[in-house]
Amino acid sequence: MNKYRKDFPFFKAIDEKSSVENKDLIYFDTAATAQRPFIVLNAMTHFYATENANPLRGLYSLSERATLAYENARETTAKFINAKEASEIVFTRNASESLNLVAYSWGLNKLKAGDEICVTIMEHHSNIVPWQMVCQKTGAKLVFMECDKETGIISDEEINSKINKNTKIVSVVHVSNVLGVTNPVKKIAEIAHKNGAIMIVDGAQSAPHIKVDVQDIDADFFAMSGHKLGGPMGIGALYGKKALLEEMDPFLRGGEMIEYVTRDTATWAEVPHKFEAGTVSAGDAVGMAAAIRYVQSVGLDYITEHDNALCCRLIDGMKKIPHINIIGSKDGNKRCGIATFTIDGVHPHDIATLLSEEHIAIRAGHHCAQPLGQYLGQTATARASLYFYNTEEEVDTFLEKIAQVRKWAGFSE
Repeated sequence: MNKYRKDFPFFKAIDEKSSVENKDLIYFDTAATAQRPFIVLNAMTHFYATENANPLRGLYSLSERATLAYENARETTAKFINAKEASEIVFTRNASESLNLVAYSWGLNKLKAGDEICVTIMEHHSNIVPWQMVCQKTGAKLVFMECDKETGIISDEEINSKINKNTKIVSVVHVSNVLGVTNPVKKIAEIAHKNGAIMIVDGAQSAPHIKVDVQDIDADFFAMSGHKLGGPMGIGALYGKKALLEEMDPFLRGGEMIEYVTRDTATWAEVPHKFEAGTVSAGDAVGMAAAIRYVQSVGLDYITEHDNALCCRLIDGMKKIPHINIIGSKDGNKRCGIATFTIDGVHPHDIATLLSEEHIAIRAGHHCAQPLGQYLGQTATARASLYFYNTEEEVDTFLEKIAQVRKWAGFSE
């Protein structure tokens, strides 16, 4: 069994068979949200038990300790993705809010009719809908880079044909939550910058699985969520180059993000605080930082290797089962632990329901990527997503059960 499972109360209960509700559950839905290790829960409990005060406001020692814990979490997050300085990290609720922040604060103020925003066909809705809004309000045009339907790869020709002198924003998912493909964001950033555009990277799926270096990528903005790498829900981060953040107006306005207010005007606090209106989610930031430290202790090189090995075992096993169709690359080393598939004659919702009866949790539906589904001719798919706490035994059990799905659905073969 995986040596890291003992660090997670969820798996400890399952492996010790002490949980009736989750007895023997195989959790293959990490792309939606990861399980949380004890260290994250303990860090949050410690904060609220011993350091709970409103950060940034009080001059008494308890508030100062709360402020220090919050700012230490910012420093941890900055180092995790190799930001130049902690002030380039803005805490948000999730990657979706991070992307919306850029759309509202940069996009609405910088774009005009005739400008273009370039995304990929495989984007999560969180990286499409905000840009649709910007286009509707400014007259800009939304352009999609399309990928190879078999491999998910976006060709150099496609990149160069879609990014041009009219392009002002390029916003690309780092790792697709459906195809698992890792996009060449460094190359795309170089082409974007040559054409005078800013480069935004949606790192919700990449940050938990592969090493991220925003300076090496040369991303102008990078969005991530805490819960997908084992932190709490409701906390995320936006990295932004400081010069860009300083020229942007705040997304939300209210307490704590101001320097001075009169009856008629207000001036904003320094970056990053001008983007963090109201009482901050300090306990969640502490939890996210604990998750980052835990992931670093496991090692992202190990996580990548483990994810790929398990996914290869899963994909190779699925290839041998009749009537299973793998969506995207059939190389498990190129999927970041994500295996998306269909089964002939069985709706993906039914696949998920039948497997749930066998204590296996997978995702089914459009995965908040409907334009990709339309492009591939798939209204819905099933998705198994793995992480370093999953095991070969779980993969083998999954393969054994999935081979029976058509029979359970009433097919004779």
